[in-house]
Amino acid sequence: MNESSPWINPLRDPRDLRMPRIAGPCSLVIFGVTGDLSRKKLLPAVYDLANRGLLPPSFGLIGFARRDWTTEHFVDFVKDAVRDRCRTPFKESTWSNLIHGIRFVQGTFDDPAAFDRLSDTVAELDRDRGTRGNHAFYMSVPPKAFPIVSKQLAASGLARSDRDAWRRVIIEKPFGHDLTSAKELDRVVSEVFDPNSVFRIDHYLGKETVQNILALRFANSMYEPIWNSNYVDHVQITMAEDIGIGGRAGYYDGIGAARDVIQNHLLQLMALTAMEEPVSFSAADLTAEKTKVLSAVRLPKDLSLNTARGQYGPGWQGSHRAVGYLDEKGIDPSSTTETYAAIRLDVDTRRWAGVPFYLRTGKRLGKRVTEIAVIFKRAPHLPFEQTAVRELGNNAIVIRVQPDEGVTMRFGAKVPGGTAMEVRDVSMDFSYGRSFTESSPEAYERLILDVLLGDPPLFPTTEEVNLSWRILDPIEEFWATLGQPQSYRSGTWGPSEADEMLARDGRHWRMP
Repeated sequence: MNESSPWINPLRDPRDLRMPRIAGPCSLVIFGVTGDLSRKKLLPAVYDLANRGLLPPSFGLIGFARRDWTTEHFVDFVKDAVRDRCRTPFKESTWSNLIHGIRFVQGTFDDPAAFDRLSDTVAELDRDRGTRGNHAFYMSVPPKAFPIVSKQLAASGLARSDRDAWRRVIIEKPFGHDLTSAKELDRVVSEVFDPNSVFRIDHYLGKETVQNILALRFANSMYEPIWNSNYVDHVQITMAEDIGIGGRAGYYDGIGAARDVIQNHLLQLMALTAMEEPVSFSAADLTAEKTKVLSAVRLPKDLSLNTARGQYGPGWQGSHRAVGYLDEKGIDPSSTTETYAAIRLDVDTRRWAGVPFYLRTGKRLGKRVTEIAVIFKRAPHLPFEQTAVRELGNNAIVIRVQPDEGVTMRFGAKVPGGTAMEVRDVSMDFSYGRSFTESSPEAYERLILDVLLGDPPLFPTTEEVNLSWRILDPIEEFWATLGQPQSYRSGTWGPSEADEMLARDGRHWRMP
C-alpha cells in the first residue's frame, strides 16, 4: 500500500481509518426472503459487503420462505437480485465464494418442523463453514408475524446466545401501530432475545447524510453557535415521494403517512437536528441525547390548526396520468387513510424554546426529496432601501438526505453591476458525490454490517420508539374523529390546509 495515498473504505474502522471493519464468522438468516425488501435491498447489500471484503470467507446466508424451492432455486434467485441491484461491480470470484455459504429452508412461520430444519441448517453452517454459532435473524416480514417467528426461534433453541456465540434479531419498522402495540411487541421479542441483541432497523439512520448532520454541527465551529432559538426562526423536515402506494395496499391502508414515516424517520431526523452535543458517539450517549429531545416534545394545544392530512387524488405525475388513492387496486373506496401528513411540534428546551418544527411527508407530491431545512430569522436591521431587498428571504441551511446528498446554504448577496445596492438570495451548494471519491455505502450495507459487528449506535432503542408513539398517538386519535382527509391533486405539494397551517404562523413551506 502506498502510504501517501492509502486505500479508504467507506465502512472503515473509526479506530484506524485505513482499516475496514470486517465482520467475524457468522451467518444471516432472512425470513421473508422472497419479498421486495429482500430482493431489492438486503440481498444486494450482502453481496456488496462481500465484494468490499467486509464479510468473512466463512459467511453464511440462509433464506426462509414458503416457496417449494431447493437451495439451487434460491441461489438463482439471489444471483438475479444481486445482478439487478448491486452497487459494486459483479465479480465471479466474489460470487463463487459467497455461493458456498447459501442455503434455503422451506416452510411457514407456524410450522415447528420448518424451524427444526432451520436449526439443522444453522448447525451445518457451524460445522462445515465455521460460523461458530454466530447468527443474525432478519425479520423481513409483516409486524404481525414478529411474535410467532420469535416464539418459534425460542422453541427451537435458535435464539439462545452464550458466552462463546451470539444470536441477534433484526426487526423492520413499523414497531407496532401505536404505543400499546409497540410495548406488546417489545415484550414478546424481549422474552426471546436479550434486549442488547435486538436491532430495530430504520434505514434512514444508515444514510450517510443523516450521520453527517452530526459532523456538520459538531465538527464545525461556525454552525453550533447559531443553532438555537436566538437565530433560528423554524425548522422544516420533509420527506416527499413522487410515487403512489404501488402494490403496498395491503400494508399501507390503515397505516397511513404519519405512522409510516413521521413516527420513525422524521422524528429521528428531528432528534438528531435538535439534540445537544453527546459526550461521545457511542450508542448510549447518542441515545441519551435523542431521548432528551423526544421527551421534551410538546404538541400544540389546537391540533385542528397545527396538523394537516390529505389523500392524493387523480392528476399528472410528470407526463403520466396518476390515479387517485381511492382508485388504487386493493383500496377501500371509503378509506380515510392519509397519504399526506404535516404536523407542528415544539421542543421545550432552552435551546429551542419558541422555535416550531414542521414535519411533513406525502406520496404523489411534486418530486422525490428528503431534507432538513433550518430557516434563520431575518436580520434585525437592514440598512438598505426597501426596493434593494424586496427579493431577499430568510437565510437557510438545507441538509439534503436524498437524492443528491449534500448541504445548501442560502444567503443574501449583492447583484453584480451598477452602482445601486440590490441584494438577492443566492445558494452555495455542497454535494457529497462531487466532493468525495469514496463511494457512499447503501444504508442497508451499513446497518447489516453494524448488526454483524454488534455495533448499535444507528438503531432506535425501545425508549425512543415509545416516546415517538407518545407524540403521534394523540394526533392519530384526533384525526380518527375527522372522517375523510382533504384531497390533493397528484403531482402537487399536498392539501391546501397544510399551506394554511404555516400561513397562520406567518410562514410558508420551502419549495425543494
